Amino acid sequence: MALILQYINDINVIMDKYGDPRTNNWFLMSSPFPTLLICLSYVYLVKVLGPRYMQNRKPFELNNVLIIYNFLQVLFSTWLFYEIGAGGWFTGRYSFQCQPVDHSKNPQTMRMVHACWWYYFSKFTEFFDTIFFVLRKKFDHVSTLHVIHHGVMPMSVWFGVKFTPGGHSTFFGLLNTFVHIIMYAYYMLAAMGPQMKKYLWWKKYLTTLQMVQFVGIMVHAFQLLFIDCDYPRAFVWWIGMHAVMFFFLFKDFYNQSYSGHKSRSKSSSPVTTEIKEAVYKNGAVKNGFSNGAVRARPVLPAGN
Repeated sequence: MALILQYINDINVIMDKYGDPRTNNWFLMSSPFPTLLICLSYVYLVKVLGPRYMQNRKPFELNNVLIIYNFLQVLFSTWLFYEIGAGGWFTGRYSFQCQPVDHSKNPQTMRMVHACWWYYFSKFTEFFDTIFFVLRKKFDHVSTLHVIHHGVMPMSVWFGVKFTPGGHSTFFGLLNTFVHIIMYAYYMLAAMGPQMKKYLWWKKYLTTLQMVQFVGIMVHAFQLLFIDCDYPRAFVWWIGMHAVMFFFLFKDFYNQSYSGHKSRSKSSSPVTTEIKEAVYKNGAVKNGFSNGAVRARPVLPAGN
């Protein structure tokens, strides 16, 4: 045990030595282990503990809770989108081709740094997507894609806030928060009841938008492999490969959900309409960084 504690302490010392001094002392930023523990606890809760707790209980009716939650997520995502944009992307200060990290404490620079931390925090609020699935006994919605997406993003974004808060990688957050505005608005409408179904014909295109998001992130990140830019190459690969992974996961989901081949080859075992119509949400992703779920208000992201 003493050896493990020493090992953890050594890692924390290294993280503080090379981390950005502006965020080193911020909440959850001094060490990666609290975030890692939260992510692992989330996976255990939604895959083991939650289903076991709900096994012999009736599903909770959470329609009003879902409407309020999704409305708040729309507001939060809108604010984040605005802050990340105002911190650099909408002001002409940031270049889409190459944007090094500004390590100063200029007020506008610090605005972006704070936006990065709040984007990191938003990845935890997205855990409730899955928790609500479990409480409503929508266990089929807690897919591998959904859990990977939500479980990985907080840890992934932590490294960005710790070492490169601001700069080129915040484009990920800009796209992811935009997608989340649309995605949570969809969820909110879906939670209002079956009378809204006729207005939700565009869920297929939401999944397409999520995939387009990841393509944009890939292109934006990997261009730095061919351009001389003062931005850490490790983070170029980190962000770019996340986008590649989530693109193919979402593409596989899209093919399974909407391809004619899938509908023809389904087994004869009964499947609820709710599950048939579910679309897994992103993220962002969310996320992303995102970014980008599935529910009776169907979908997935992400963000990232």
